[in-house]
Amino acid sequence: MTKTTTSDTSAEPTPRTRLQGGERERIIAQEAVKFFAEVGFDGDTRELARRLGVTQSLIYRYFPTKAALIDRVYQEVYVGRWNPYWESIIADRSMPLESRLIRLYTDYARTALTWDWVRIFMFSGLRNEDINKRYLQFLRSRILEPVATELRATLGLPPPSELALTTAEVELVWGINARVFYWGQRHWIFDVPMEEDLDSMIHLTIRHFMKGAQDVVPDLLKATAETRSAGKNSEPLLATPKTSK
Repeated sequence: MTKTTTSDTSAEPTPRTRLQGGERERIIAQEAVKFFAEVGFDGDTRELARRLGVTQSLIYRYFPTKAALIDRVYQEVYVGRWNPYWESIIADRSMPLESRLIRLYTDYARTALTWDWVRIFMFSGLRNEDINKRYLQFLRSRILEPVATELRATLGLPPPSELALTTAEVELVWGINARVFYWGQRHWIFDVPMEEDLDSMIHLTIRHFMKGAQDVVPDLLKATAETRSAGKNSEPLLATPKTSK
């Protein structure tokens, strides 16, 4: 019986893959997103390096400070996942505003209610990182103000060019986002499941918003205009500059 000899390839050393700088930076950033979403921003970069199987000094080669790494996390999660469709659908007057808002928030929820999106946002607020402030201002200029403007057009009210948007109007739109985000909190922070289908809850939320806005916003603008004509200080007007991309 002839003995067959086979080469033991498992004993041969596996060539180590050399990553290009851009690819290694991307991998570090992606792992940082998962790491901070899990442990919060008090997480140590030494532990992140251990998870990556690299040295801490290698991380600092690409991100000189922890603040720089956190900024990249913001870019990855919030700027990088932003969908211009959300802005275009708001301005599309070929369909009723209620239908536009349902489309907007149904799609937006698929991005905003993910594990890392919700948890990073919460950890950022608890540690007073500026992720919250930057994103909320971005959201305000790209979504909330345009929705408030379109609401006026739907209700046949003066445009912002004639009567500036009020803080109260924008706060009404904040209510939609607050409710959507709370669903994410319930699931990813409190581990409490939703009892109803998310799409159905968005439909209900938008219907509720539109019904209430029809009564509230005209009265709000009337009171604001009357206060101005009387020469009194009205409630604070929205005077926030647009955020650049």
